[in-house]
Amino acid sequence: MSKSMTPRDILALGFMTFALFVGAGNIIFPPMVGIQSGQHVWLAALGFLVTAVGLPVITVIALARVGGGVDALSSPIGKAAGLVLAAVCYLAVGPLFATPRTATVSFEVGIAPLTGDGELPLFIYSLIYFSLVMVISLYPGKLLDTVGHFLAPLKIVALVVLGVAAVLWPAGGSIPATEAYTKAAFSTGFVNGYLTMDTLGALVFGIVIVNAARSRGIDNPRLLTRYTVLAGLIAGLGLTLVYLSLFKLGAGSGTLVAQNVNGAAILHAYVQQTFGGMGSVFLAALIFVACMVTAVGLTCACAEFFEQYLPFSYRTLVLILGLFSMLVSNLGLSHLIQFSIPVLTAIYPPCIVLVLLSFTLKWWHQAGRIVAPTMLVSLIFGIIDAIKTTPFGEVLPAWSQHLPLADQGLSWLPPVLVMLLLLGVIDRLAGRRDVATEN
Repeated sequence: MSKSMTPRDILALGFMTFALFVGAGNIIFPPMVGIQSGQHVWLAALGFLVTAVGLPVITVIALARVGGGVDALSSPIGKAAGLVLAAVCYLAVGPLFATPRTATVSFEVGIAPLTGDGELPLFIYSLIYFSLVMVISLYPGKLLDTVGHFLAPLKIVALVVLGVAAVLWPAGGSIPATEAYTKAAFSTGFVNGYLTMDTLGALVFGIVIVNAARSRGIDNPRLLTRYTVLAGLIAGLGLTLVYLSLFKLGAGSGTLVAQNVNGAAILHAYVQQTFGGMGSVFLAALIFVACMVTAVGLTCACAEFFEQYLPFSYRTLVLILGLFSMLVSNLGLSHLIQFSIPVLTAIYPPCIVLVLLSFTLKWWHQAGRIVAPTMLVSLIFGIIDAIKTTPFGEVLPAWSQHLPLADQGLSWLPPVLVMLLLLGVIDRLAGRRDVATEN
């Protein structure tokens, strides 16, 4: 008889999934959208939710259907290309950028205001921070207990307090929207949600979620898919509620701070006014727990992935990844962001294409004929967009500066749709010829 998860464990799995997604960036971006979108806040919020909630949940569902790994999801493009894509994704949202950034963000938001923003405080903090990350990550079988039953509820309680406060005790009225939100509130919110990079995070976390379900003795593929989908939906609902409350917080903070400040400054100003002297301590604790859970999830996922291809044990990889992430984190937040933006801008479009096309594989006579070329086109235009974010952007030809949807950061979308249409026609014609040949 196949084992099944209890309602409590399903809820814990959903809480764990939610907690893995909600890092400091997810808490900082929505207040910025709220304060800048002014009277258009809810239209901008709708665009943000499409890419910051919809795409990650769809990605979790796509991974559940194939067993939880981006390497399995990428099978239509071939084993070698899929392995390269998976490795790039794991490295980008793991030890190269995202994992170190959890430490630098939590330090600069919660600790630096108290200790000062210096090299020594950052080093000491990163040493303690990643020691905790490594200790928790060494026991992935207990992840549902440590994260789902303990850390995730702590994070959720803190977010509920902040969200309820934002709804019940707004700091003030909204101020007029910025030019970008006045012209195109939905698409500007859409792009800001896209920049949270949660879809890449979902590609990495998928295997963590599936393995957490397996740790409860679930081995039936259909049940694994069902529980993973339920966890994704619970996480999506939680993300939506958090984002909506933070949009309201930002929209009502126009009288506290300048409109062009970052989300950390908005949160600091709000909690200081609402909670008084304890506001900074509360925010520091919230950001610390949020970042810690995300870092643990990323470290576990990366170690489990690379264990399949490198001659190291899982525990050895956890230590290597933790120490490497600690060293990178000491570059500081500004340098990490500067290095990560071009890489993430380039790889995000093909990952979106891969996830969305994974639901259409049965439509085609030969899936690889469709998926691989479409992803290649998205990668080429993603690289063009990535170069635009660097000092080398001036060397690009003039036409690259005037692509459709370039202002919205989606210049890859029109050529991808054109390529998909052409390949769809070719696939149908080729399929008919195959049938004629067989007859």
